[in-house]
Amino acid sequence: MKTERYRNEWKYLIDTAQKELICKRLSPYLQLDKHAQNGGYMIRSLYFDDYYKSAYEEKDAGVLKRKKYRIRIYNCSDSSIKLERKKKYGSYIFKEAAKLTREEVYKILNGDYDFLLKSENNLLKEFYFECVSNVMRPRVIVDYDREPWISDEGTVRITFDMDVRAAVGSYDIFDSTLPVLPVLESGKCVMEVKFTEFLPQGVREILPDRASEFTAVSKYVLCYEKTEYMNCFTKYWFNN
Repeated sequence: MKTERYRNEWKYLIDTAQKELICKRLSPYLQLDKHAQNGGYMIRSLYFDDYYKSAYEEKDAGVLKRKKYRIRIYNCSDSSIKLERKKKYGSYIFKEAAKLTREEVYKILNGDYDFLLKSENNLLKEFYFECVSNVMRPRVIVDYDREPWISDEGTVRITFDMDVRAAVGSYDIFDSTLPVLPVLESGKCVMEVKFTEFLPQGVREILPDRASEFTAVSKYVLCYEKTEYMNCFTKYWFNN
């Protein structure tokens, strides 16, 4: 049985001026991720939720242990497509991923789940039962531009997610022309700090004051609430 190795995850809502100062101070300790072309990349995630909106309601209620599913791509390309399940226990996270093809994504969107059950991947099989038993369905597309900094020491990863927005009009994640709605206050971005073993003291001293900046901001919740008035959730269940 695979051991679930949880990582620390801290989130901050900061302004862009603060972000630039933090990046300058981080440069002696971390470097930009090699996958970041021109300083970063776009992430698009299609989030799913069940009939009872468990992912949203549990986050809103502050439930300590919870999970959510999403399909993630980069720069609206189909070169890397993954179904991800993110489990959270307080400020600790554990992520699992399984590769998908573009054709398989469209099958999921069309309610054709049989291929998931036939897969040898346990995550895909479990997602099948979520879709069939718990009426797991697509809920919202979340877009943002990420600037990632990494360090091998302590497996530290610090990311800055800017221009967080909800894509509307369709659940076709490969459609780069979807209109979007911004969800953050102008000049704000989400800073995430992830590490496994430890956080080096030099990096720790650079972080914002946790007492004033530490936040439980959820990009999924922000985009869910931004688009709820446009998409009648209950109507979706009964029409599909």
